[in-house]
Amino acid sequence: MRLLLATAAMLLAVPASAATVKVTPYGTMASGARIVQATLTNDRGMTVKLISSGAVITDIVVPDRRGRQANVVLGFPNLADYESKNADYEFGAVVGRYAGRIANGHFALAGTEYQLVTNDGPNALHGGGNGTSRQPWQLTPFRQGRSVGALLRLVSPDGAQGFPGRLVIEVRYTLQPDNALRLDYRATSDRRTVVNLTNHAYFNLAGAGSGTVLDHRLQLLSDRLVETDAGGIPTGRFLPVAGTPFDFHKLTRIRTMIDRAHPQMTGRRGFNHAWLLPSDGRLHLAARLEDERSGRTLEVSTQEPSVQFYTANWFSGHDVGAQGVRYQPHDALALETMHLSDSPNQAAFPSTEVSPAHPYRSTTIFRFGVSK
Repeated sequence: MRLLLATAAMLLAVPASAATVKVTPYGTMASGARIVQATLTNDRGMTVKLISSGAVITDIVVPDRRGRQANVVLGFPNLADYESKNADYEFGAVVGRYAGRIANGHFALAGTEYQLVTNDGPNALHGGGNGTSRQPWQLTPFRQGRSVGALLRLVSPDGAQGFPGRLVIEVRYTLQPDNALRLDYRATSDRRTVVNLTNHAYFNLAGAGSGTVLDHRLQLLSDRLVETDAGGIPTGRFLPVAGTPFDFHKLTRIRTMIDRAHPQMTGRRGFNHAWLLPSDGRLHLAARLEDERSGRTLEVSTQEPSVQFYTANWFSGHDVGAQGVRYQPHDALALETMHLSDSPNQAAFPSTEVSPAHPYRSTTIFRFGVSK
């Protein structure tokens, strides 16, 4: 009896979770689809906001070393702006069916040739112009212990943008008590197809709209770069990063590397490159990011075999963000965890093939903190 009473007292002493999930209307797309927004808040006051258009992350609000909160992802103030401008930038969206580039929008699978919609010169980029980031998803909130989240679901019909197979995509966003945002991807197809999904959030740990990220310090846990041609298509070679502008083995200020001469930097205005990661299917730490001014930090862990580091080189400087300021080149950076561009045409790359017997599964975790 004493043991039962003691156990009951211990259970009563455990504080109830203050984590919340709330869904509210966000607007109506030009197609007539009604869009909702999920607001996730954990016990520590971190807040993540998602919308069902493009499965977009609109806000990630985290504290700095003094406890001051700020949104650290760039975005737009309303749905109309996301619809009209995200075709160029993919702010916070889940991009697919194939993130990255496919050369000439063409690949062969099981002896059948497929031609995709091209939207990047001769190539197909991020699904070919009308991919997952432009579609209305179904959003379902959930609670799991002290974590809260939202499940986003999209059905992509057979032949969408030229891809074979009816593809059912689910992305589960989970806000955890330790200020980690976990993204679990799953996709099933009724035919053999290729799939490569990522989230295209643009981060600025000093706060969205606060200016350049070139003074952020970055560490990439990789010793090889994926070599690409001038159009961003992999050549099939992996280059050692030691002694080059791509050597981020240690936390390194981005500004000190971005203007260094290298054939792989020519014509790119900054970084837009993939670093090779282990391809054993396990979660590995891929990147660390730190803003010394605020003390905010970000760790990125993933099961994906590469991380694409992009310094927003082609922001136009004309688009006004949610903070009321114009976004300039290098005002943010993306750390896109994914398979390699053009994998369907590169037999030596980790496979992106999906079939009814082999669904697509992948996990990436964004963990936020503050430096000592």
